Amino acid sequence: MPKQDEAAAVLRVILVDDDRSRATIVERKLRDVGFEVLSVIPTASGLLYQMAQQEPDVVIIALDSPDRDVLESLSIASSHNPRPVVMFSEAGDQSFISDAIRAGVTAYQAQDINAERVRAAIDIAVAQFSAFNNLREELDETRRQLEERKLVEKAKGLLMTVHKVDEEEAFSTLRKLAMDKNRTLGEVAREVIEILERTQLKGKGR
Repeated sequence: MPKQDEAAAVLRVILVDDDRSRATIVERKLRDVGFEVLSVIPTASGLLYQMAQQEPDVVIIALDSPDRDVLESLSIASSHNPRPVVMFSEAGDQSFISDAIRAGVTAYQAQDINAERVRAAIDIAVAQFSAFNNLREELDETRRQLEERKLVEKAKGLLMTVHKVDEEEAFSTLRKLAMDKNRTLGEVAREVIEILERTQLKGKGR
């Protein structure tokens, strides 16, 4: 494998584990299978700071008794800088698991962390995170296109009303403006709407 690909394949992780002995074993295993362990912390109280400072590729949380503070920290971190998060815990009930997923946990393992299985859990979390991100990007693009379409329709309507042109000519005007200014149709449509609505308001004020 080329060196560049090897470097790209190394995932950087933060491990949160309240069992020091277990954390040592898991950390060693993670390093053995090719992960770079950025830090190992015993509680989630410093997780936000660690994530902001070290920007890990994956966060692993293994707590015997995870509480709502953990989820709150994750929720804040996920809203600003989402990362794949694997949580191992035998203590959580269905309600807690649902809240954990909403807070940003990508893969919840209802079992104690196991050094031999952690690699597979991380692979699943990374794959799920990637799939979710793709869906979110597609949704964002669909929303952007819908918003642009609404703006274009409104701009066309204003052009037809103010300048007494038909729909085809109104659209041609928008398209030419977009090409001349090297802007998107949505951006040009928004400007046209602002100008024509301002003009109409001035006309009513006379």
